[in-house]
Order: sequence, then structure tokens, then C-alpha cells
Amino acid sequence: MTKLGLVLRELHRAERALAVDLDTLAHRHAADHEVRHVAQDLARWSREHLVRISDAASALGVDLDPEPRTTARTGSAQEKISDLLGRRPEPGMLLLVDLRRLHQTTAGVSIDWVVLGQSAQALKNHDLLAMVSDCHPDTLRQLRWSNHMIKILAPQIVAG
Repeated sequence: MTKLGLVLRELHRAERALAVDLDTLAHRHAADHEVRHVAQDLARWSREHLVRISDAASALGVDLDPEPRTTARTGSAQEKISDLLGRRPEPGMLLLVDLRRLHQTTAGVSIDWVVLGQSAQALKNHDLLAMVSDCHPDTLRQLRWSNHMIKILAPQIVAG
């Protein structure tokens, strides 16, 4: 495996973790409809990225699974708990903790896209550059969303 293959493998691992974290967030906080629906949309972007990363890795002889690990087994249980707890203060603090973790994961994915982009540029790999140009802006939007939600919710939850 080449060094570029290792970069793709790490990006794939991080993007997969992000998809799972977003799916978990959507299920765990299903009572908050904005969080649920936006997190589901953002998770879809990460799943699309996984397919593109897997295809790019395959061209280099690296086999990566294009499917994220599923949270379906715990999803419905998390949704039921979310519905029962509703807007109590405890779920609010849990939401802040989950958003903080999500933000950290997303920041790591963004850095991995930067590493891949810089490597592709140095190697003059136009296919990888095109993929980075398409996918990294999605990750930056995911990062801005988690940051925005923390800024909006922290004062309401902590001071409320």
C-alpha cells in the first residue's frame, strides 16, 4: 500500500466515524426535529463521501468498504428515549456533549481532506483533487453547522 493509500484509509475511517456520529445524534435527539433532520442530511453527505473515497482507494489497489457502520439496532431505542425525555435539561446537556464530540470529529475529517488535497496536488492527481474539491466543502458545512448549534444552544441550555 502506498502512502496515499494510507491517507485515503485514514480519511475513510474518519468519514465513517462522522457518518455514525451524525446518525447517532439524529436518533438520540429525535425530539429536536431540527437536529434530527439536519443531522440525517449531513450523515447522507458523509455516506456519499465514503463511496467516493472507496472508489478512489480501489483505483490505488486499496479495498475500503463504502458502507458506514450502522446504528440501526439502537436507533429506534434512542428515538423512544428521546421522545420520553423531550426537552428536559438533561437531554440538553447531552446534546451539547454530543455536538462537541461531533464538532471535534468533523474538524478531524476536514484536516484529513486537507492532507489528501495537498498530497494530490503534489502528486498531480487530478481525480483526487476533483474529489477533494467536491467533498471538502460539505465537511466544512458540517463543521459550521455543529459550531452554529453549539453557539445557539449553549446559552439556552446552560443558563436556562
